[in-house]
Amino acid sequence: MKQVVQNYKSGELAVLDVPVPGCKPGGVLVRSAYSLISTGTELMKVSEAGMSMLGKARSRPDQVAKVMQSVATNGLPATYRKVMGKLDSYTPLGYSLCGVVEQVGTGIDDVKVGDLVACAGNEHALHAELNWVPKNLYARVPDGLAPRHAAFGTVGSIAMQGVRQGEPQLGEVALVIGLGLIGQLVVQLLAASGVRVVGADPDPVRCELAERLGAAACGDPASAAVETAVAELTDGHGVDQVYLAAGGGSNQPVELAARLSRDRGRVVDIGKCRLDLPWNAYYEKELDVRFSRSYGPGRYDPEYELEGRDYPIGYIRWTERRNLACFLDLLSRGSVDVEPLVSHIADFDDAVETYQRLKDGELKAVAVLFRYPEQHEEAGEAQAPAVTVPEVPRSGRAPAPARPAKAPVRLAFVGAGNYATSMLLPHLAQREGVALSTVVTTTALSAANAKRKFGFAEATTDLDAVLGDKSIDAVFVVTRHSSHAELTRRALLAGKAVFVEKPLALTEDELAGVLAAVEESGNDRLQVGFNRRFAPLLQEAGKRFGVRTGPASLRYLVNAGRLQHGSWYLQQGTEGSRFAGEGGHFIDTASWLLQADPVSVYAVAAGGNEDLQVVLRYPDGSTATISYVTTGSPGFPKETLDLVADGKVLRLDDFVRAAVYDAGRKRWVSSRLPKARDKGQSAELAAFVRAVRTGGPMPVPLESLVATTAATLAVQAALVGGAPVTLARTR
Repeated sequence: MKQVVQNYKSGELAVLDVPVPGCKPGGVLVRSAYSLISTGTELMKVSEAGMSMLGKARSRPDQVAKVMQSVATNGLPATYRKVMGKLDSYTPLGYSLCGVVEQVGTGIDDVKVGDLVACAGNEHALHAELNWVPKNLYARVPDGLAPRHAAFGTVGSIAMQGVRQGEPQLGEVALVIGLGLIGQLVVQLLAASGVRVVGADPDPVRCELAERLGAAACGDPASAAVETAVAELTDGHGVDQVYLAAGGGSNQPVELAARLSRDRGRVVDIGKCRLDLPWNAYYEKELDVRFSRSYGPGRYDPEYELEGRDYPIGYIRWTERRNLACFLDLLSRGSVDVEPLVSHIADFDDAVETYQRLKDGELKAVAVLFRYPEQHEEAGEAQAPAVTVPEVPRSGRAPAPARPAKAPVRLAFVGAGNYATSMLLPHLAQREGVALSTVVTTTALSAANAKRKFGFAEATTDLDAVLGDKSIDAVFVVTRHSSHAELTRRALLAGKAVFVEKPLALTEDELAGVLAAVEESGNDRLQVGFNRRFAPLLQEAGKRFGVRTGPASLRYLVNAGRLQHGSWYLQQGTEGSRFAGEGGHFIDTASWLLQADPVSVYAVAAGGNEDLQVVLRYPDGSTATISYVTTGSPGFPKETLDLVADGKVLRLDDFVRAAVYDAGRKRWVSSRLPKARDKGQSAELAAFVRAVRTGGPMPVPLESLVATTAATLAVQAALVGGAPVTLARTR
């Protein structure tokens, strides 16, 4: 098997062929699926190995003291041989992974062969294809949790143990100094515990990421922003806890901790930073300084870690194994989200190059994973490079009959949130020939509000009653993303025409379920809320641009901006990423302009945030690049688009201005007042209602809706796989 190793004397990194470890009693043999690089601890070790002998000595004075003691005891020659022999040996790297149980040792009855487990330990969860892991250093991965997320189990346990040492209570305010991998996890764990968090880090990208993941405010510790935020949140008293998650030789973190702590506050050291405590500052406030030892109780105890002797839960509630299992549970329930922390996924064979890029600063990352490709299917993770575009079943039935001219189209709404009440219902409430029949929400009051504002005949929380009401012609699904596919499936099976807001589905299985409902029911009356292709300004610009004869290049800049803290769009564990939620808008617009469906997708993410570059390739050689950014200026237009082909250019500025250039001049230009910005919702709804009324075709072919959904799903597959993803047609 292969394993990543380092020679501490020379600094050499290598992927070596080594023997497979035996499966000893009291543990399991695990084949790795993903292993996590600790961009703090491991990089520090890699950097130290590249130092001169003097540099190594200066960086590890504790080890120098041991050497001097050995010299006094054993003499210089013997000590020299011992030290040089140890330095000139390969040592392993890694301590956090997820993999599949390949063999079970005697005495193990809590997992079986084929189970997915998260593993911990710098001697047992190594960057290696196979590891033997003792019982108290693994935990079974909950069903549905992605293996790459479960690989964070060890570092999550380290962050969790640090938070436990701080003893946070509801309503308190904490300061996290250092927003690297551990710091980002500490922020999320504190926020999940009802604590308001201020973060401090000189890197603005990491500060922005921490705010997206739950911090109330973040800033450079050298600026006044952090002190101002602490003063505002604590009424000037100072924070209840400080978590030192920083590294390096600066004493600034412990000085900042003293300055911003309240009287008798708690300071918890999680990272490895300089700790020259300013005596007066700590004494005058009587600060409680605590250390957090790795993953929790049991760490460094050979009877616990190697012999499997657990501590009684009545005496020690949270051991390192219980911390590991608890963190995996939080991940599976969406209380903690590690996907935004994944800056890069590298193939295991590229380990040496990846470490070198991290060391040189070429690869700036919060978290980096090694992927072991042969385990994708066994670990429950789809393997790129293909996402299937399923064949659309034929309904096999006659077109829906036209309604009598004077009979209104009766509509039901499932969901009445901000988008429904601001962008859809105002258009429908004023439309002749439409009757708003029933609104369904999960809470009685929101249904009552929608009924009062828009004139629904009925308000209810009973979805089954609406689906069983034969007088209702069409159902609008305007709920949270995770429910779209299932609600669409149920409405199709009930024989309703369906208008579902994007996305249609968050997974390939969900998309397949919708199409299975079409096939079972014979009902293909479906529209997804891709409204931009209906925008009057874009429609006119497309006509002015004319028919293409050659391949085109399309650039679409989406200046999405930051979401407000607390937005459900940030619940990626259950609702998918932001791009999964709204990226279909932009893919559909590009495909409509290029009059084709994409055949491949490539995507790259900027480290530490949600900025994406998505490249779509089309059958005739055309390409579309969608730049989806969250870190731009809010003063810049949200959407700008350029289409270039045949010596012509179409330019669209945020659905306010459009122009077509030909032969070196503007051939056509049109503009609107900003308040008249029209992204096509009204025209889209008119087309849908007309199709329901007349029994004619839906406004967008179902094949196109499916292709756009598959392409949106392929973006995530491309990000994980790091390579273009083919959109494979089944027909």
